[in-house]
Amino acid sequence: MVGFGLLIIRLIVGLTFAGHGAQKLFGWFGGPGIKGTAGWLGSMNVKPALPAAIVTGLFELLGGLLFAAGVWTPVAALMIALTMIGAIVTVHGKNGFWATANGFEYNLILIAVVVGVAFTGPGAYHLF
Repeated sequence: MVGFGLLIIRLIVGLTFAGHGAQKLFGWFGGPGIKGTAGWLGSMNVKPALPAAIVTGLFELLGGLLFAAGVWTPVAALMIALTMIGAIVTVHGKNGFWATANGFEYNLILIAVVVGVAFTGPGAYHLF
C-alpha cells in the first residue's frame, strides 16, 4: 500500500508541475507561453527574464515528468523545490506565511512533499 500511496503523490504533484511548465514554455492549458512568462518575471525585476523563464519552465516540466515517473526522483525533487524556492523569493515570501494572503504556505508544503518523497524513494511503482 505504501508504494501505491507514493504513486498517487508522485502522479498528482509531478503531472501538475509538468502542466505548469507546459503553460510557461508553450502556452498550453491557458498559460502565458515563454514570452508571457518572461514578461511576468521581468515585471518582478528577475533578470535576465527570458533565461529565467526557460529554466523555470524546464524545471517544472522535466522535474514534474521525472517525479511522476519515479525516475531520478532526487533530481526531480530538487528541480521542483528550486522552482518553489524561487516562487517564495520573488512572489510569496514578502506576503508572510498564509496562502490566504498570497504567502508561501503552499509552496513550503510542496517542497516538503517532494523532498520527503526524494528521501523516501519513489516506491514500488516507478519506471526504471
